[in-house]
Amino acid sequence: MSFAEMFEEGGVMIWPILVCGIFGVSVTLERLFYVFLRASVHSEAFMTRVQRHVLDGNIDAAVRLCSSEPTALLPRVLKAGLLHAHRTEDEMTKAVEEATRANTPLLGARIPYLPMIANAATLLGLLGTIQGLILSFDAVAAASAETRSSELSHGIAVAMYTTFLGLMVAIPVLVSHGVISARANRTLDDIDHYGLKLVNLLVAVRSREPSRRDGAPLVPAQG
Repeated sequence: MSFAEMFEEGGVMIWPILVCGIFGVSVTLERLFYVFLRASVHSEAFMTRVQRHVLDGNIDAAVRLCSSEPTALLPRVLKAGLLHAHRTEDEMTKAVEEATRANTPLLGARIPYLPMIANAATLLGLLGTIQGLILSFDAVAAASAETRSSELSHGIAVAMYTTFLGLMVAIPVLVSHGVISARANRTLDDIDHYGLKLVNLLVAVRSREPSRRDGAPLVPAQG
């Protein structure tokens, strides 16, 4: 069986399944690239570097470090907290939470399309199977003896090929959805964890170091 034979014998439902496959591959590749490469950093190592700068009292260096990763989401959230390092704990927490809410949709965009595509491909394959069975029954009931065999074979081909292609599309798309969702959730967990850790760190550093005589905190505002 070749793909050319499949598309020739599989009937009209082959084409919408193919469209689902193309759409599924496009979304999968785009989300894999974004979630695993553009939006992610090694969270623990990155936070360690930020923490080192904060403990040294060098907020500027911590902000520059976050700015060096403009597409990654964790540095964006940490930068929001660092830019409010001179504010109260509530204001720092609010800044981190707002940055988290602003960036979360970027991580989850288009991921829900993947199970929808997989379900559509499966159902289209099932619809093609039913179409093939109808063609087979019609061949048995109405076709002449000379054409009955070929028409019955065509109906069975439609039923099998559409089911096969539908599952070929649905299974990889569902697997990729699981992988991408797991990585996205891990990134979100890291953002929540290290965002809170940064706020606690800034509060701890500021509370244990005396203020300057003019009243300015040792952890200054950064623009």
